[in-house]
Amino acid sequence: MIRFLAGVLVALLMTDNTRAGSRPPIVINGVAYPATVEPGVCTQHSQSPGPAGSKLIEANVVTNDDTRMFPFGTSVGIVYTTRATSPTSLNWRIADYKGETVRIGRFNVPAGSTNTTLSCNMGKAGYFAASASLANGGGSIAAVGTQPAGIASFGILPNTGLPAPVYAFPDQHRFGLQGFNSSAAVLQRIGISWTIDDREQSWGEPHGPNTYTPNVSDIDPFYAANTWNMRLIRLDGIPGWNSRTGSFNDSYSLPKDVVEYGQYMAKVGTDTRLIHDKYYPNQRVNYYQVTWEPQVGWAFPSADFVKLYQAVYPNLHSTDPKAFVMGVAGAFPDGTREYLERYGSSGLCASIDGVVTHGYYDAGTSPVHPPERKDSDPDPAVRANALDNQMHNLRAAMQTCKPNMRLWQSEAGISYDIGIKYHTAAIDTNQLYAHGVLGARMNIILLGEGAQVTFFFFGPDYPGEVGYGAFFSLDFPDGSPASRNVAPKPEAMVLAALTRILDGTNTLGKLSNLPPHIFGYAFQQLPAGKVVTALWMHDNAVWTGNGKYSQTASMPYSLTVDAAGTSGNVTVLDVMGNPSTMAYTNGKVTLALTASPVYVVSDNEAVAKAGVTAPVGYMGQ
Repeated sequence: MIRFLAGVLVALLMTDNTRAGSRPPIVINGVAYPATVEPGVCTQHSQSPGPAGSKLIEANVVTNDDTRMFPFGTSVGIVYTTRATSPTSLNWRIADYKGETVRIGRFNVPAGSTNTTLSCNMGKAGYFAASASLANGGGSIAAVGTQPAGIASFGILPNTGLPAPVYAFPDQHRFGLQGFNSSAAVLQRIGISWTIDDREQSWGEPHGPNTYTPNVSDIDPFYAANTWNMRLIRLDGIPGWNSRTGSFNDSYSLPKDVVEYGQYMAKVGTDTRLIHDKYYPNQRVNYYQVTWEPQVGWAFPSADFVKLYQAVYPNLHSTDPKAFVMGVAGAFPDGTREYLERYGSSGLCASIDGVVTHGYYDAGTSPVHPPERKDSDPDPAVRANALDNQMHNLRAAMQTCKPNMRLWQSEAGISYDIGIKYHTAAIDTNQLYAHGVLGARMNIILLGEGAQVTFFFFGPDYPGEVGYGAFFSLDFPDGSPASRNVAPKPEAMVLAALTRILDGTNTLGKLSNLPPHIFGYAFQQLPAGKVVTALWMHDNAVWTGNGKYSQTASMPYSLTVDAAGTSGNVTVLDVMGNPSTMAYTNGKVTLALTASPVYVVSDNEAVAKAGVTAPVGYMGQ
């Protein structure tokens, strides 16, 4: 009898991984998929009564830190909760960021609320989305927070095989993030080294003048405990008592008491020096950002704008010998350039050590507006507005302002298509695919055109600005900066690969003599290691918006990786960081480029440098 019951239990839990060939297609949400999978990669290891509830199917990826991002090679547990009205089977499927099936199967479930845990090893890195429906009763996975109905997502972090770069200084790291300031788990999994720390006067003196005393204990406990995470110190924001507008956090006017404001900045310099000496002694300089998207509220032109910098710059330098003061953080590189050109000769250039910009390239930064969207436009004036051109022109203006300045990018993000709302079917595989690959392309362009550091915007889904998160918020249906229980979108895993591939590099430059629709930038690992060339294709004809973004359109391109007459192999990493080996002949490797970037890893530094145009004034990391 015991043996009989054990046999029944095995039959109940057995998945199509062991007998897929004898089963009919698996139907999920009305779509039939072949019931063929690699044996042994997914197993059910438990089934138990589930909680009360009204939703037909729920799914949760088992995680101990609420990130749902796992090291390469990890077996991931997915708990399916079913509430079938009669005994049936659950058809399940796991797809990658392109929507291609990577795992599929079915298991039996009884009537009533039941939890069944499926354990899967994905075999590769990237974004994955589980879906399911009941053979009798249909249904799909219920929506949770901003994660749309039909999926439960998770990510596998890449094992790129790249050698580790060698950092002479910690501030050679290149990636920052807005959102998740206090979440070490998420920041480390994405590969983030920089976040923004508040030192505005509205932070230090919210209620009145001369009320702030520098103290090393003022450091946020998170920074004190996680010194791998460095600070971009934000200074904009004037309290109501010192604001000409009376607003609590005024970022767009000169303070009423400019002298006291300057004295406060001297105290911030002291505070930063104390923190630097105790927590960041190997960091070369301390980075400050004075204003934030000034064109939003500053009168233009305004002599007060320069006066603000003239109050900040000397006072910070008077108390912090490592102060590095940056402006102006326009919303677009063109906006930042315009401020340098408008105010540079009247005192702005003398009152900054470097430049910071935001990386948006138009007012509707979304998949329907890719950073290279002007590439096919016949009008040169329209093409000039593309992100690469804006960055190129900004660096040229910086050379006129002060030669060879550092350039940071402290905010850039991609939304969903304009008009899409949370909780709608428009947030489908194709939308998420486009959102993710553009996140990579935007940041590659920013670094490739000469930004030392780039900040992603935003961590979790953002309320009111739909889609600007790299993660679904599972606790807030309309998103929230406070989200910590999250699940990755494709963009999160794209960015996790990007940091592992391009952090610890110097920018070599944009590939020269590229044909139409092909984009490419070369980088080199510190101090003089592997060459990494990022490439992709963009054609407006197959990127038409409204959720129509071709994943398959491709163009051939031969990349020179070695001297003429040589042959060998290079490593090619996909956008999720999965490596493959490709042969090259006569010094060239032939690629079929799509909208999704790839990274070619090679060794010939001289060949790489001969084939690029370096950003003007970029002096390395």
